[in-house]
Amino acid sequence: MASAYEGNVEAQVAVIVFSEDYASSSWCLEEVAKIMNCKAQKDLIVLPVFYKVKPREVRERKGSYGRAMAKHESEFGKDSHKMNRWKKALFDASKLSGWHFNNEVEVELIEKIVKEISNQLDRRPLHVARHPVGIHPRVVELESMLKLESDNDVLMIGLWGPGGIGKTTLSKALYNTIFRQFEGSCFLADVRKTSKDSEDLVPLQKKLLSKILPRRRVVVSSVDEGINLMRDRLCHKKVLLVLDDVNDVRRLYALAGEPEGFGEGSRIIITTRDEQLLTSHGIDEDHIYEVEPLEYCDALELLNGHAFRRNNKKIIRKDLVDRVLHYANGLPLALEELGRSLCCRREREWESTLHNLAKFPNKFINDALKWSYDGLEDYAKEIFLDIACFFEGQSKEYIMKVLDSCNFDPTIVVQVLAEKSLIIKEREILRMRNLIQLMAMDIIRQECPNDPGRRSRLWLFDDFHNVLSRHLVRFAGIDIYFALIV
Repeated sequence: MASAYEGNVEAQVAVIVFSEDYASSSWCLEEVAKIMNCKAQKDLIVLPVFYKVKPREVRERKGSYGRAMAKHESEFGKDSHKMNRWKKALFDASKLSGWHFNNEVEVELIEKIVKEISNQLDRRPLHVARHPVGIHPRVVELESMLKLESDNDVLMIGLWGPGGIGKTTLSKALYNTIFRQFEGSCFLADVRKTSKDSEDLVPLQKKLLSKILPRRRVVVSSVDEGINLMRDRLCHKKVLLVLDDVNDVRRLYALAGEPEGFGEGSRIIITTRDEQLLTSHGIDEDHIYEVEPLEYCDALELLNGHAFRRNNKKIIRKDLVDRVLHYANGLPLALEELGRSLCCRREREWESTLHNLAKFPNKFINDALKWSYDGLEDYAKEIFLDIACFFEGQSKEYIMKVLDSCNFDPTIVVQVLAEKSLIIKEREILRMRNLIQLMAMDIIRQECPNDPGRRSRLWLFDDFHNVLSRHLVRFAGIDIYFALIV
């Protein structure tokens, strides 16, 4: 393809045929640079064909490519802008998945190319977010972790962090950036919600195979059959698989299996709130990416995107905006939800919202965080609630000593809570994100919303004082009653 555009129609696919004499033409080098620029800016699909040359010769400028580039360097200068553009374009294009033609029948190659173009046009990028803020630098980090230039192995990585931190958004952006480099791809969203029991895994296995093998009839009658079918059909295929929001290692195995079940160069990405799930599946710490909260500037940009529309002319005091940012604590889910609820509101309504949030968490945010707690064992729930209400910010040694005196063995529980992103270990201090702490306190409040004296824990002075005063009055009344009887 001579150009990424023909007339007024924007092309969707560019096929670059790297022949032995390709690099000798400055016109061809300029075109490959333009094509790769369109790939970066317009999501152009680029499919290379290495016609009687090896991809390594193009990438490393060996053989005829080395000789041709040396001649261009003598004309344009070794470190000129033009030469650097051409070198980068050759390097980037040679890393893409394509075809290596040597002595095969050309008609068969053309048929393969046409089939692949048809497959590529059927595949579409995912919607990432209304306001994708702070995503690009993280995608770059993850691309480096994935080692996309290597086709010698199968790599699994995990995106780990609490609910609402942006794991799904980040995995979608990463998927869109790299899925064209694979023979087949599939993004399975909300695995936790769509597979509440083992029977729900069969439709997911079928969907996975249908996405990666779109022109094959897929029949899956059981989970075990699906595991074997995926291994048999995908073991020689370079695929990209994203499993979003996985909470059970058995479900993970049923959908991802072992690395040997995928072709060389395949990449499997798993998002989860549970670090132990990744570890137990054999993913080492070097391939686990902890998704961090947004920095202040990115958090402010995301809040502004939802709270202040272009036609919204209301001006809100900076201290109110900062209080919302402090409350959300860099959590994208909270920033988006609060931004939407505060959009076009007046300052007095912002103040009222913040006042109420201090006592009653936003239900949408709270529910998104709470299922991590719901999955805990009963004794782990008790320790989590104790830490949230009494010990947040205390030393680990002190907390362990107190809990141990209550006939708990907190060692494994504290580790599990950290792995599930419910607490944070900072050196020897145990901390908790404020929204998770508020969620825990709301669980206690819901035990008896109107009577603190009937709740399992008291931590606010006013509640403690009121309950204690009420009981003292009752005890005094009993004493008076008995005095009257005597």
